[in-house]
Amino acid sequence: MRVIVLAVLATLALAGCSFGTQSTGTPALPKVLAAQGAVPADWGRGPPVPTQVDDSDIGTVFADRADIVGASDTMFESWSEVDETTVAVHFVTGTPECYGAHASVEETDSTVTVTLQTGALPEAANRMCILVAVFGSLDVHLSSPLGDRQVVSG
Repeated sequence: MRVIVLAVLATLALAGCSFGTQSTGTPALPKVLAAQGAVPADWGRGPPVPTQVDDSDIGTVFADRADIVGASDTMFESWSEVDETTVAVHFVTGTPECYGAHASVEETDSTVTVTLQTGALPEAANRMCILVAVFGSLDVHLSSPLGDRQVVSG
């Protein structure tokens, strides 16, 4: 009798692990929370607009490094106004001993689009790096005062 019960349980377990086919629609996209109380964003509609925060808790400060290796686009979660021509973008990356960040800016009359890239530092290419997430901040200089323009991630 135990053998039959175990066989039935094993069959049910395997059936629960099997892959089915979806008959309608597209799979649900993951929800992403932006920093400091932003509502979930639907990635099917585009990236979330970063939230403006005060600059009291900005995380680890990174210097802009155009020489990062293996650069990839990175969404920033929030930003703060440092002064009228500087904003700080806040993001998650690796430790500053091994990883760096670089930002480029496109400005219009209504928006400031910051494209953030993160990657490895060239001097860290031949050393061991730990995989620890760090909340970082990078100052981005603007050509004209921010004013009431919207800051978006590019």
